[in-house]
Amino acid sequence: DFQSEGNMFPRDFVWGAATSAYQIEGGWQADGKGASIWDTFCHEKSGVFENQNGDVACNSYELWNKDLECIQQLGLTHYRLSFSWSRLLPDGTPKNVNQRGVQYYNRVINDLLACKVSVMVTLYHFDLPQAIQNLGGWKSPGVAALFNDYAKFCFETFGDRVKLWITINEPHTCAKLGHEVGLHAPGLKEKGTAAYMVGHNMLRAHAMAWHSYNSVYRATQKGEVSLALNSDWFEPLDPSCHEDVTSAERDLAFTLGWFAWPIFVTGDYPDIMRSAIETQSKMMGYSGDMRLPRFSKDDPPVLGTADFFALNYYTSRKVTSGGCGDQMLSMKRDLNVEEVLDPSWPVCGVSWLAVVPCGLRKLLKYIKDVFNNPKVYITENGFAQVGPAQIEDVDRCEFYKSTISEVAKAMEEDGVNVCGYFAWSLMDNFEWADGFSVRFGLFHVDFSDAELSRTIYQSGQEYAKIIAKSKSASPI
Repeated sequence: DFQSEGNMFPRDFVWGAATSAYQIEGGWQADGKGASIWDTFCHEKSGVFENQNGDVACNSYELWNKDLECIQQLGLTHYRLSFSWSRLLPDGTPKNVNQRGVQYYNRVINDLLACKVSVMVTLYHFDLPQAIQNLGGWKSPGVAALFNDYAKFCFETFGDRVKLWITINEPHTCAKLGHEVGLHAPGLKEKGTAAYMVGHNMLRAHAMAWHSYNSVYRATQKGEVSLALNSDWFEPLDPSCHEDVTSAERDLAFTLGWFAWPIFVTGDYPDIMRSAIETQSKMMGYSGDMRLPRFSKDDPPVLGTADFFALNYYTSRKVTSGGCGDQMLSMKRDLNVEEVLDPSWPVCGVSWLAVVPCGLRKLLKYIKDVFNNPKVYITENGFAQVGPAQIEDVDRCEFYKSTISEVAKAMEEDGVNVCGYFAWSLMDNFEWADGFSVRFGLFHVDFSDAELSRTIYQSGQEYAKIIAKSKSASPI
C-alpha cells in the first residue's frame, strides 16, 4: 500500500519540495532586477537546449499565488526556494537595495507562514549577479566578502521568519559545470585550475556567512545554516578489485568530500584528493598548491560551519580505475576513474539519471559514519520526464515510493538522523542546459499556454498521500 510509506516517519518529519529563483521566477528584468550570469549565458546562446532561457520560466514572480496553491495542495510542511541575489541587490552589493525584490520575497515568506508552511531559503542557486562576474566572479578571492555582505543583508531582512538557510547550492556543480566543462554559466572551460579556485572561494564565502550568522543573528533568530552538497553514490565495479575500491573512494572524495571534508572532518580537503592532484601537477610541472589552494589563517575557519548536512541526491555509479585520455591538466585526469551504469538500473528521462533508490540509503549511511552522524536533510531528490508529458506518471510514482522507503530504512535500520525530505521539484521548470525539455515537477506546467497553468501529476497526488499519512501517524 503506497500510503503505508508515510507510517515510518516521526510526526515532526519535514516534508518539502524545492525550486530555485532562475528556474521558476521569470521577470528577469522586472521592477529593477539586475542581470545574473544565467541571464547572460542564455542570451548569448551558449548551448542551452533550443536556445531556451528563464526570461519567463514559470513566471512565479507574477504567479506566486498559483505556486502557493500547489504547495497547499501537496500538504507540504516546508518549501525550499532560493533568493535571486540580483533581484535583491542588482549590482550585488547592499549599497543598492531593490525594495521591489524585498517586497516580493517578504510576500512569499509571509504567505507561506500564514499557511503554516515553514521556509528553507537558499541564498545562492547558480545565479551570480553579472556585476560580480564582471569583477572576476567566483574565481576572485574578493567574492567571498561580497557574498557575506549579501548573506548578512538577507539574515537581517528575512531572518526573523526564516529558520533554515542554505548558503550555496551544489558548489561542486557550480565549480565543475560552470568553470571546467562550461555547460553552465558563466561557461568557462579552464580545465584543471578554475574549478578548484571556485570551490575554494565558495567554501570561504560559506564559512564567512556561517560565522556572521553564528556571531550576530543566531542568538535572536535561532535558525540553522548549512550548504547543499550534491553527490552520487559511488561503489566499486568489482568489490574484490583493490583498484576499483580505491577508485570509488577517490570519486566520493572528489565529489562529496571536496566540500564536506573541510566542513565536517578536518578543515582541509581530503588527503586522497590533495595527493591525487599533487601527483598530476608534478607530472605536468605545476605545484599542487597552485591548483588546490590551502585555507588561510586570515579567513574564518571552515571546520564546523554547518548546523546540519544538506544532501542533493539523484543517482549512483559503479566505478573502475583509469579511463582518462586527457593529455592536459583537467579534473577528469586528477580523478582518473571511469564511471559506469549497472545494466540492471532503469534510466529515466535524461541519460545520466539511473534510478537507484538503494544508493541513497547507502550514501546516507556513509554520511552518518564519515561525517560524525549529523542531522541530515535531503534537500533535493527527483525523477525526470522527457518527451510528451504524461500526467499519469506511474514510473515516477514508483520512484518516490521506493526512494522514501529507502530513507525510512536508513533511519530505522541504519540509525541515520534524517530530519526531512525535499522533492525536486514543486513544478516543471527551466532545467539549466536542458531548458524545458526535462521535467522534474510534482506539478506539470504548460509552457505553451500563456497562463502557464499548473496541473498536478499523479506522483504529486501520491506524494501528498504519503505526507498526509505521515502527519497523522503515531511517531516512531
